[in-house]
Amino acid sequence: MDAFLDADLDADLDTGLDADGDADVDAFADAFALLRRRWREVTVEPGFDAAAEPYLTRLAKLGTAAARYRDAMAPGDASLWPDQQFPSFVATPARLRAMARAYVLPGTGVTGDASLGAAVATGVDHYRRRVYAADAEQTGNWWHWQIGVPKALLDAAVLIGPHLNGPQSTALLDAVDHFVPECVLDDYSGTSTGANRVDLCLVTLLRAIAGSDPAKAALAVSALSPVFPYVREGDGFYRDGSFIQHTSVPYQGAYGVSLLSGLATMFAVLRGSPWEIVDPDRQVVFDGVARSFAPVVHDGFCMDLVRGRGVNREPYGDHRRGREIAAAILLLGDAASAAERARWQAMVKGWALRDTCVPMLEAAEDGDLGFHARLAAVLEDDAIPAAGEPVGHRLLAMSARAVHRRPGWCAGLSMASDRIGHYEHGNGENRRGWHTGSGMLYWWAGGHGDQYSDSFWPTVDPYRLPGTTVSTRRLADGAGEAWGDTCTPARWVGGATDGTYAIAGQHLYGMDSTMECFKSWVFLDDAVICLGAGITSEDGVPVETVVDNRRTGAALTMDAAAGWAHLEGHGGYILPGGAGLRSLREERTAGSVTRSYVTLWIDHGVDPCSACYTYTLMPGAGMARTRDRAADPGWARVLDNTARRQGVHVPSLGITAVNFWNDGAAGGLAASAPCAVLARESGDGTATLTVSDPRRDLSELTVTWDRPVAEVLHGSPLLVSAVIGATLTLTFEGLADREGGSETVTVRLG
Repeated sequence: MDAFLDADLDADLDTGLDADGDADVDAFADAFALLRRRWREVTVEPGFDAAAEPYLTRLAKLGTAAARYRDAMAPGDASLWPDQQFPSFVATPARLRAMARAYVLPGTGVTGDASLGAAVATGVDHYRRRVYAADAEQTGNWWHWQIGVPKALLDAAVLIGPHLNGPQSTALLDAVDHFVPECVLDDYSGTSTGANRVDLCLVTLLRAIAGSDPAKAALAVSALSPVFPYVREGDGFYRDGSFIQHTSVPYQGAYGVSLLSGLATMFAVLRGSPWEIVDPDRQVVFDGVARSFAPVVHDGFCMDLVRGRGVNREPYGDHRRGREIAAAILLLGDAASAAERARWQAMVKGWALRDTCVPMLEAAEDGDLGFHARLAAVLEDDAIPAAGEPVGHRLLAMSARAVHRRPGWCAGLSMASDRIGHYEHGNGENRRGWHTGSGMLYWWAGGHGDQYSDSFWPTVDPYRLPGTTVSTRRLADGAGEAWGDTCTPARWVGGATDGTYAIAGQHLYGMDSTMECFKSWVFLDDAVICLGAGITSEDGVPVETVVDNRRTGAALTMDAAAGWAHLEGHGGYILPGGAGLRSLREERTAGSVTRSYVTLWIDHGVDPCSACYTYTLMPGAGMARTRDRAADPGWARVLDNTARRQGVHVPSLGITAVNFWNDGAAGGLAASAPCAVLARESGDGTATLTVSDPRRDLSELTVTWDRPVAEVLHGSPLLVSAVIGATLTLTFEGLADREGGSETVTVRLG
């Protein structure tokens, strides 16, 4: 019967108008019946076998809890349950929603139980009267009033249906209309952007379903339109894959997944209805799976460099966010093309199989049973291959982030700029994340997928985050403005990548500090070469560059004379001449949690002037390989390491990479203006030259390479002149419009 109903609705509900052009009330009634059923199917009961494990046990547990909540309910002036005093913005609405889900889910033991449905209705109405009344004063965080509370209450109301009687329903809808008026969707600004806009539209859709209001349903869909197109500033998706929320915070791992999940839900619920989402720009969201989300998920967990203030919220929160991204992608697949769906299922299957720290399917048993069912189906389907971890480099210039993947290891880089804040704090969270934008270099090698997951953030020394250069000046908790408003004056933050290798750079201004320096990273096959120059400060305290700070008790071996160090089971470090490397092994405690750390750092002294450093990180390298690399000074040569230029040459890879902080020349490369340049010679007589404008302000750039070139094989749309011969001279125009993106030219060497 359901299949025929869908077919009829798909045929009859295209316009919602009758033959005379008037609103067809019966058609809309059928449409809202479809939406209510779809809401249940998509959000609560997506087709799993309630008699099979783990669903049998989980459903019974939910039913037992719902019955307990029903029996303990004691509506009073200050609470609905004695253990949850009002306003209880999160706990009480969540409990009511859980009860409503137990009411509609099969196998709970209270499925369709009239007393449970009535209890949910009583609870929703009581909470509305005491906390969420239309004449109540909005206090505290706006999000509770406009998104959190109405979403939970309306969800419960839709699930229990007629148990919420006419007057109760009308009062709830009036309250929602008061706190979420249509005008919040008029302008795409303030708190009505990005993920928040999607949540507001989802609330509006639930309001439409609960009240059978076609105008509200239409508004919920039309108000999504500003979310879809790429943006060049502010919140949303950028062409390079960046996703920003709160104006200056990279946020795929929280607001981004909320947006993705909300859109996936709306696409699925509205499919075949008069309000189906058909905006052609919705393809940006589908493209965002590979462009924005996949780059920041490694072996099933979401990297902390795009999780904002939530990094310190709970242990293994990065793995939970990875599961949420996977769940949203699988659901979004229902609205995507067959080819996209196949790629995404293979990708998620690979994540699930590689996440051995927190096995994805097992963890889903304690959360979203719908996701568990979808994931189990993918894992059990032998026709769906498990995609491997990709290799290559992704530079997300507009969010000052970079991710480098090679076989066996992965690294992520977090920087601050004039667009991106040092860190975000708010609502009392992440109050010591000050230096996460000071060039923090995350890295994972085999067997260390939980390096930053297992209570790293509460126990690590916040002044010694790996990869950073910082003034040791003591900072107040929550230093700087809240919500990511901690941007620096620096425009030169970004780099150049050919998709395999990269050079990244950051003109760094310290957090609440006079410290200033220039940092560069060259990402290679088995190493990251790290350079620092122009390190200057007048804070009256030492400045340090933290080579690494690993959460481990592993054995550390150092040979200062030979210029290397090795951390057993983790990797190696090469520092020419030892470079004054210092080390510390310590136990650090936060509350009842204690973790072991090994810290390596370079002390630049009190108030340094133009100090510098050079070191190489070798993730996953054994001691012998580390020692051999240190004994081979010709493997990589530093071309320049000053406040004007930083560059290296790696003969074995044919790579010459230079960050030009000013115009100038180094290692056979010359540039007419500040830029990043990566030249790579292949073994077949060809080479590529990749350039970018990290400052996003160049109308013209000329780059010269002191290599004989016979032919330009592949140009760039921005290449306006190419002079070949004994040297190669390339002139580009319009790089400023590339938003820090890279342009590559391929040539045949002479």
